[in-house]
Amino acid sequence: MLENLKAILLSSGLAGMTLGQGVMILVSFYLMYLAIYKKYEPLLLLPIAFGALLTNLPLAGLMNGPSLLNGKPEPGGLLYYLYQGVELGIYPPLIFLGIGAMTDFGPLLANPKSILLGAAAQLGIFAALLGALALGFDLPAAASIGIIGGADGPTAIFLTSRLKPELLGPIAIAAYSYMALIPFIQPPLMRLIVPVEERRIVMEQLRPVSQKEKILFPIIVTVVGSLLLPSAAPLLGSLMFGNLLRVSGVADRLAKTAENELINIITIFLGLSVGAKTNAEQFLTAQTLGIILLGLVAFAFSTIGGLLFGRLMCKLSGGKVNPLIGAAGVSAVPMAARVVQKVGAEENPGNYLLMHAMGPNVAGVIGSAVAAGILLARLG
Repeated sequence: MLENLKAILLSSGLAGMTLGQGVMILVSFYLMYLAIYKKYEPLLLLPIAFGALLTNLPLAGLMNGPSLLNGKPEPGGLLYYLYQGVELGIYPPLIFLGIGAMTDFGPLLANPKSILLGAAAQLGIFAALLGALALGFDLPAAASIGIIGGADGPTAIFLTSRLKPELLGPIAIAAYSYMALIPFIQPPLMRLIVPVEERRIVMEQLRPVSQKEKILFPIIVTVVGSLLLPSAAPLLGSLMFGNLLRVSGVADRLAKTAENELINIITIFLGLSVGAKTNAEQFLTAQTLGIILLGLVAFAFSTIGGLLFGRLMCKLSGGKVNPLIGAAGVSAVPMAARVVQKVGAEENPGNYLLMHAMGPNVAGVIGSAVAAGILLARLG
């Protein structure tokens, strides 16, 4: 009886667990805590956390590829097959399709100059890239780390899976963690860089945007963007196709599917797949800590870049632009725009900046896709 019990224990996962796996299981519990109780990006952080738990369960083999056992083919683990959607670059464009179906580009069309704020807010990508190179990361790894500054999780996953897939776990977790921390990271920077009198500026109401403009916009952006930067076509084209479904007025059923069922299903698969890349051997390294710190630098510099350019636009417009909207140039839609609205209202309760901030916010989505395309074209 004791021998049978001993044999069962020796063949169990408990006997095969390493210290690293134990630590990563505790890390997955902490991520679940952040997702459930702190509500930090729960829609993706919770699947990532559970994927991290599954991939670190000893002997479960959920990330094992197909193999031969006694001459007979053995199928791979569940997470191995789900991860092929990341490996083949399928999930991030489909996420972008859903984002496009949810996004209103009207504020950007009403104030085209706000696209410059979205471009300025990509400063953190290149600042972190240079910082990563200085710390000894190779160029593909530095580019993958830098893209965290775009504050766009799917873009970070898309670029990293192409350039440095072994860093996918820490980069994805850093990207989504900092996106969730926008309400804590951005306001101090906004108050530091933008003077009180400029934070109080009330902007004029945006002009109405016609449906014709809304329909032409995704078509033109897809054609021009893809011709100039073919490597950005998967993300940019998917984003604009989703938006065209929304604004065309003839595909409501498809638009609702894209922004609900499709994006929800892909989010589950994507989260589990990313979590599956956080196995102890790859995640518990000094390199991971460096990535997390550089991600914070990237995010901070992106916010600073948007705010500084916002101040420049304020000066050039004779005080008609509230520089706070520059902070929304990061592509975390619509959270960054809501933070701008909150900080602006604290200084001037009658100020309503949300729709003005949505312009640079959606421009940031385009900007991060373009930045990823540039890096992929140069390094892919």
